[in-house]
Amino acid sequence: MKETTQAPLPQTDPDEIDLLALAKTLWNGRRTVLKSILICGVIGLFVALTSPKEFVATTIMVPSSSDGSSKLGGLGGLGGLAAMAGINLNTTTGSDLSPLIYPQIVSSLPYQLELMKTSLNFSDLKEPITFYDYYSEPQKENPLVKYTIGLPGLILGLPGTILTAIRGKEPEKIGLTEQMKPIELTNKQMDMRLILSDLISLTVNSKEGILTLSSTMPEAKAAAQLGQRAQELLQQYITEFKIKKAKANLDFIQQRYDETTKKFEASQEKLASFRDRNKSVTLATARTEEERLTSQYNLIYSIYSELAKQLEQAKIQVKQDTPVFTIIEPVSVPTKKSKPNRPMILFIWLFLGGVIGTGIVFGKGFIEPLKKKWKEEA
Repeated sequence: MKETTQAPLPQTDPDEIDLLALAKTLWNGRRTVLKSILICGVIGLFVALTSPKEFVATTIMVPSSSDGSSKLGGLGGLGGLAAMAGINLNTTTGSDLSPLIYPQIVSSLPYQLELMKTSLNFSDLKEPITFYDYYSEPQKENPLVKYTIGLPGLILGLPGTILTAIRGKEPEKIGLTEQMKPIELTNKQMDMRLILSDLISLTVNSKEGILTLSSTMPEAKAAAQLGQRAQELLQQYITEFKIKKAKANLDFIQQRYDETTKKFEASQEKLASFRDRNKSVTLATARTEEERLTSQYNLIYSIYSELAKQLEQAKIQVKQDTPVFTIIEPVSVPTKKSKPNRPMILFIWLFLGGVIGTGIVFGKGFIEPLKKKWKEEA
């Protein structure tokens, strides 16, 4: 008889993943996965309910500064008429300020100190309150947060406790010093700066020259008020930086013009008074004195006339350097909150619970053979 050879059974590659075994392992540990999802779901629900609301108010603007030719063209041919009168309006524009510097202005100390004084309206307060006072005073917290996560802080804040005595008192407020001296800040003011840095943001599109200013607050109206004030301050600071040189030149010429005007009027009156007193006098000394007063008057008049021309030129220069802000999107009261997205928070925590539960189930299947092998070898 011929021996019949049986074909060998196909063997599975040890490197291949047995999906059926994985599914069976996951099914056997379904309770662990469900418990993990349930625990993380409760945590996610707690986080979603206790997360503070945030409203964002946004404004979009374009600062533009025309050159000298376009400015003069807009004055209806004033350049040609001024040239006929002896006034040169072909002045160079002031120093330009790069848009990349604008975020540095928003984060600067003087800007933030001024923004802290902004009055804001909140639904739970009868009177407007400044930004500094609102974040300096203890705010109303969610009861769930107050008596769970915030319980240590609540204990620390109780008056008369040992922990309060250990912590010490708040240092006294140090006022701002004079402008020429360094500015000293209190701990609260430094905290306010950190808060403002998180709540106020400025995005610069240097290619198109578009500024996007955003302000974030717990209430919609307060966010719009803070954003409006931040926009006004930013425009003011940019304008001051751009016209600083031209404004200083204008102030200098204005002072010289005022001084020369007084001298010119005094010389004019002196010459007129001398001529009135010596109408019929033909003495040589009188004619010499009149010539001297006339020369002095003509000299002062020429200086006065030249300063008058320079004064008008300096005024036009300030107008040229003053940037014009085109508001593409004005500040408005937001109608929808930006945070928190409660369904998304809950979904993320549920997904995290599923991942943790699955990891625990497969981790057990990997650790148990190692323990068994360890015991056998021991």
